[in-house]
Amino acid sequence: MNSRLQAKPVIIGGTSNRGVVSSCSYEARQFGVHAGMPMHMARKLCSQASYIRGDMDQYSKYSRLVTEVIAEAAPVYEKASIDEHYLDITGMDRFFGSLKWTHELRQRIIKETGLPISFGLSVNKTVSKIATGEAKPNGELSIEKQGIHDFLNPLSIRKIPMLGKEAYRKLRRLGIVQIKTLSEMPPEMLEHVMGKNGLMIWKRANGIDHAPVQQYSERKSISSERTFHQDTTDVKYLNDLLIGMTEKLTFELRKKAKLVSVVTVKIRYSNFDTHTMQHRIAYTSFDHVLIDVVQSLFKKLYTRRMLIRLIGVRFSGLIEGVQQLDLFEDSEEQIQLYQAMDRIRKRYGKTIVRRAIGV
Repeated sequence: MNSRLQAKPVIIGGTSNRGVVSSCSYEARQFGVHAGMPMHMARKLCSQASYIRGDMDQYSKYSRLVTEVIAEAAPVYEKASIDEHYLDITGMDRFFGSLKWTHELRQRIIKETGLPISFGLSVNKTVSKIATGEAKPNGELSIEKQGIHDFLNPLSIRKIPMLGKEAYRKLRRLGIVQIKTLSEMPPEMLEHVMGKNGLMIWKRANGIDHAPVQQYSERKSISSERTFHQDTTDVKYLNDLLIGMTEKLTFELRKKAKLVSVVTVKIRYSNFDTHTMQHRIAYTSFDHVLIDVVQSLFKKLYTRRMLIRLIGVRFSGLIEGVQQLDLFEDSEEQIQLYQAMDRIRKRYGKTIVRRAIGV
């Protein structure tokens, strides 16, 4: 924590003019700066800001610290992203009082991590998430069931979770600005105008959300293995194969909006001895980062120079994560390249674009 930066405009991201803003302080937002903006534009809008390169290692560390505190206290919790958790504390009011318990948990997190923490307490995920946003940058807000409409109605439709840019523009063209107007529309009309997502948007505008809190587990993973018809010691072939496997897995991560924090490489020798090695990393879903980690693990793991029967890669410790979490690269073009490649893969198949070495 840097106390000298408190109450000052701060912009985080790639530090070159070709970089992209990953995040910014509330003071910087007042100048029109926002996540995803090219850095050269941010400098024009807020030249007096402090510009800091993002540090995913530090963010991942503090994310785990917060999660550890929550895991010790909460009966059920879901880690929705690197900096967002949902807690189900149903029935807690009979023993401690839900607001009192949540307030004390927030104070404990602040004390143990030094981070500013906000929370919204309400009857479901949607209202709690919106309330948390209104409580920021460092506050708490409780919305009782009977007060949900009074809380939501005056807010902008921008506050509705998962309302994309195109849906927002379409609603604005219809003259809809506040959640109140949206909530009072017939749901059938909204479904007709907005398609299959119309009913979901209407429900969220009315504070209706039955989605449960999904218990978080670090064991969530995706993996790929290859058993050979003929055992091999061809290190170049094995490395090339690992690159191809990693590339396919990272595309799956980005397609499902996931980030990984633990990488494991597995080898099985011809005598069926099986060995694994894993490494914890900063949350990411980028090929070039994960390929380096996988190759490094394989190099450390394969020391016996015996014939190999099977090789595998596993990514675990998965969380929900949007692309902007990775915008600390200096090259905006690199990020655009990933996005373009993923669009092609989604349309024509995941193997249509690959690194030549992994084919």
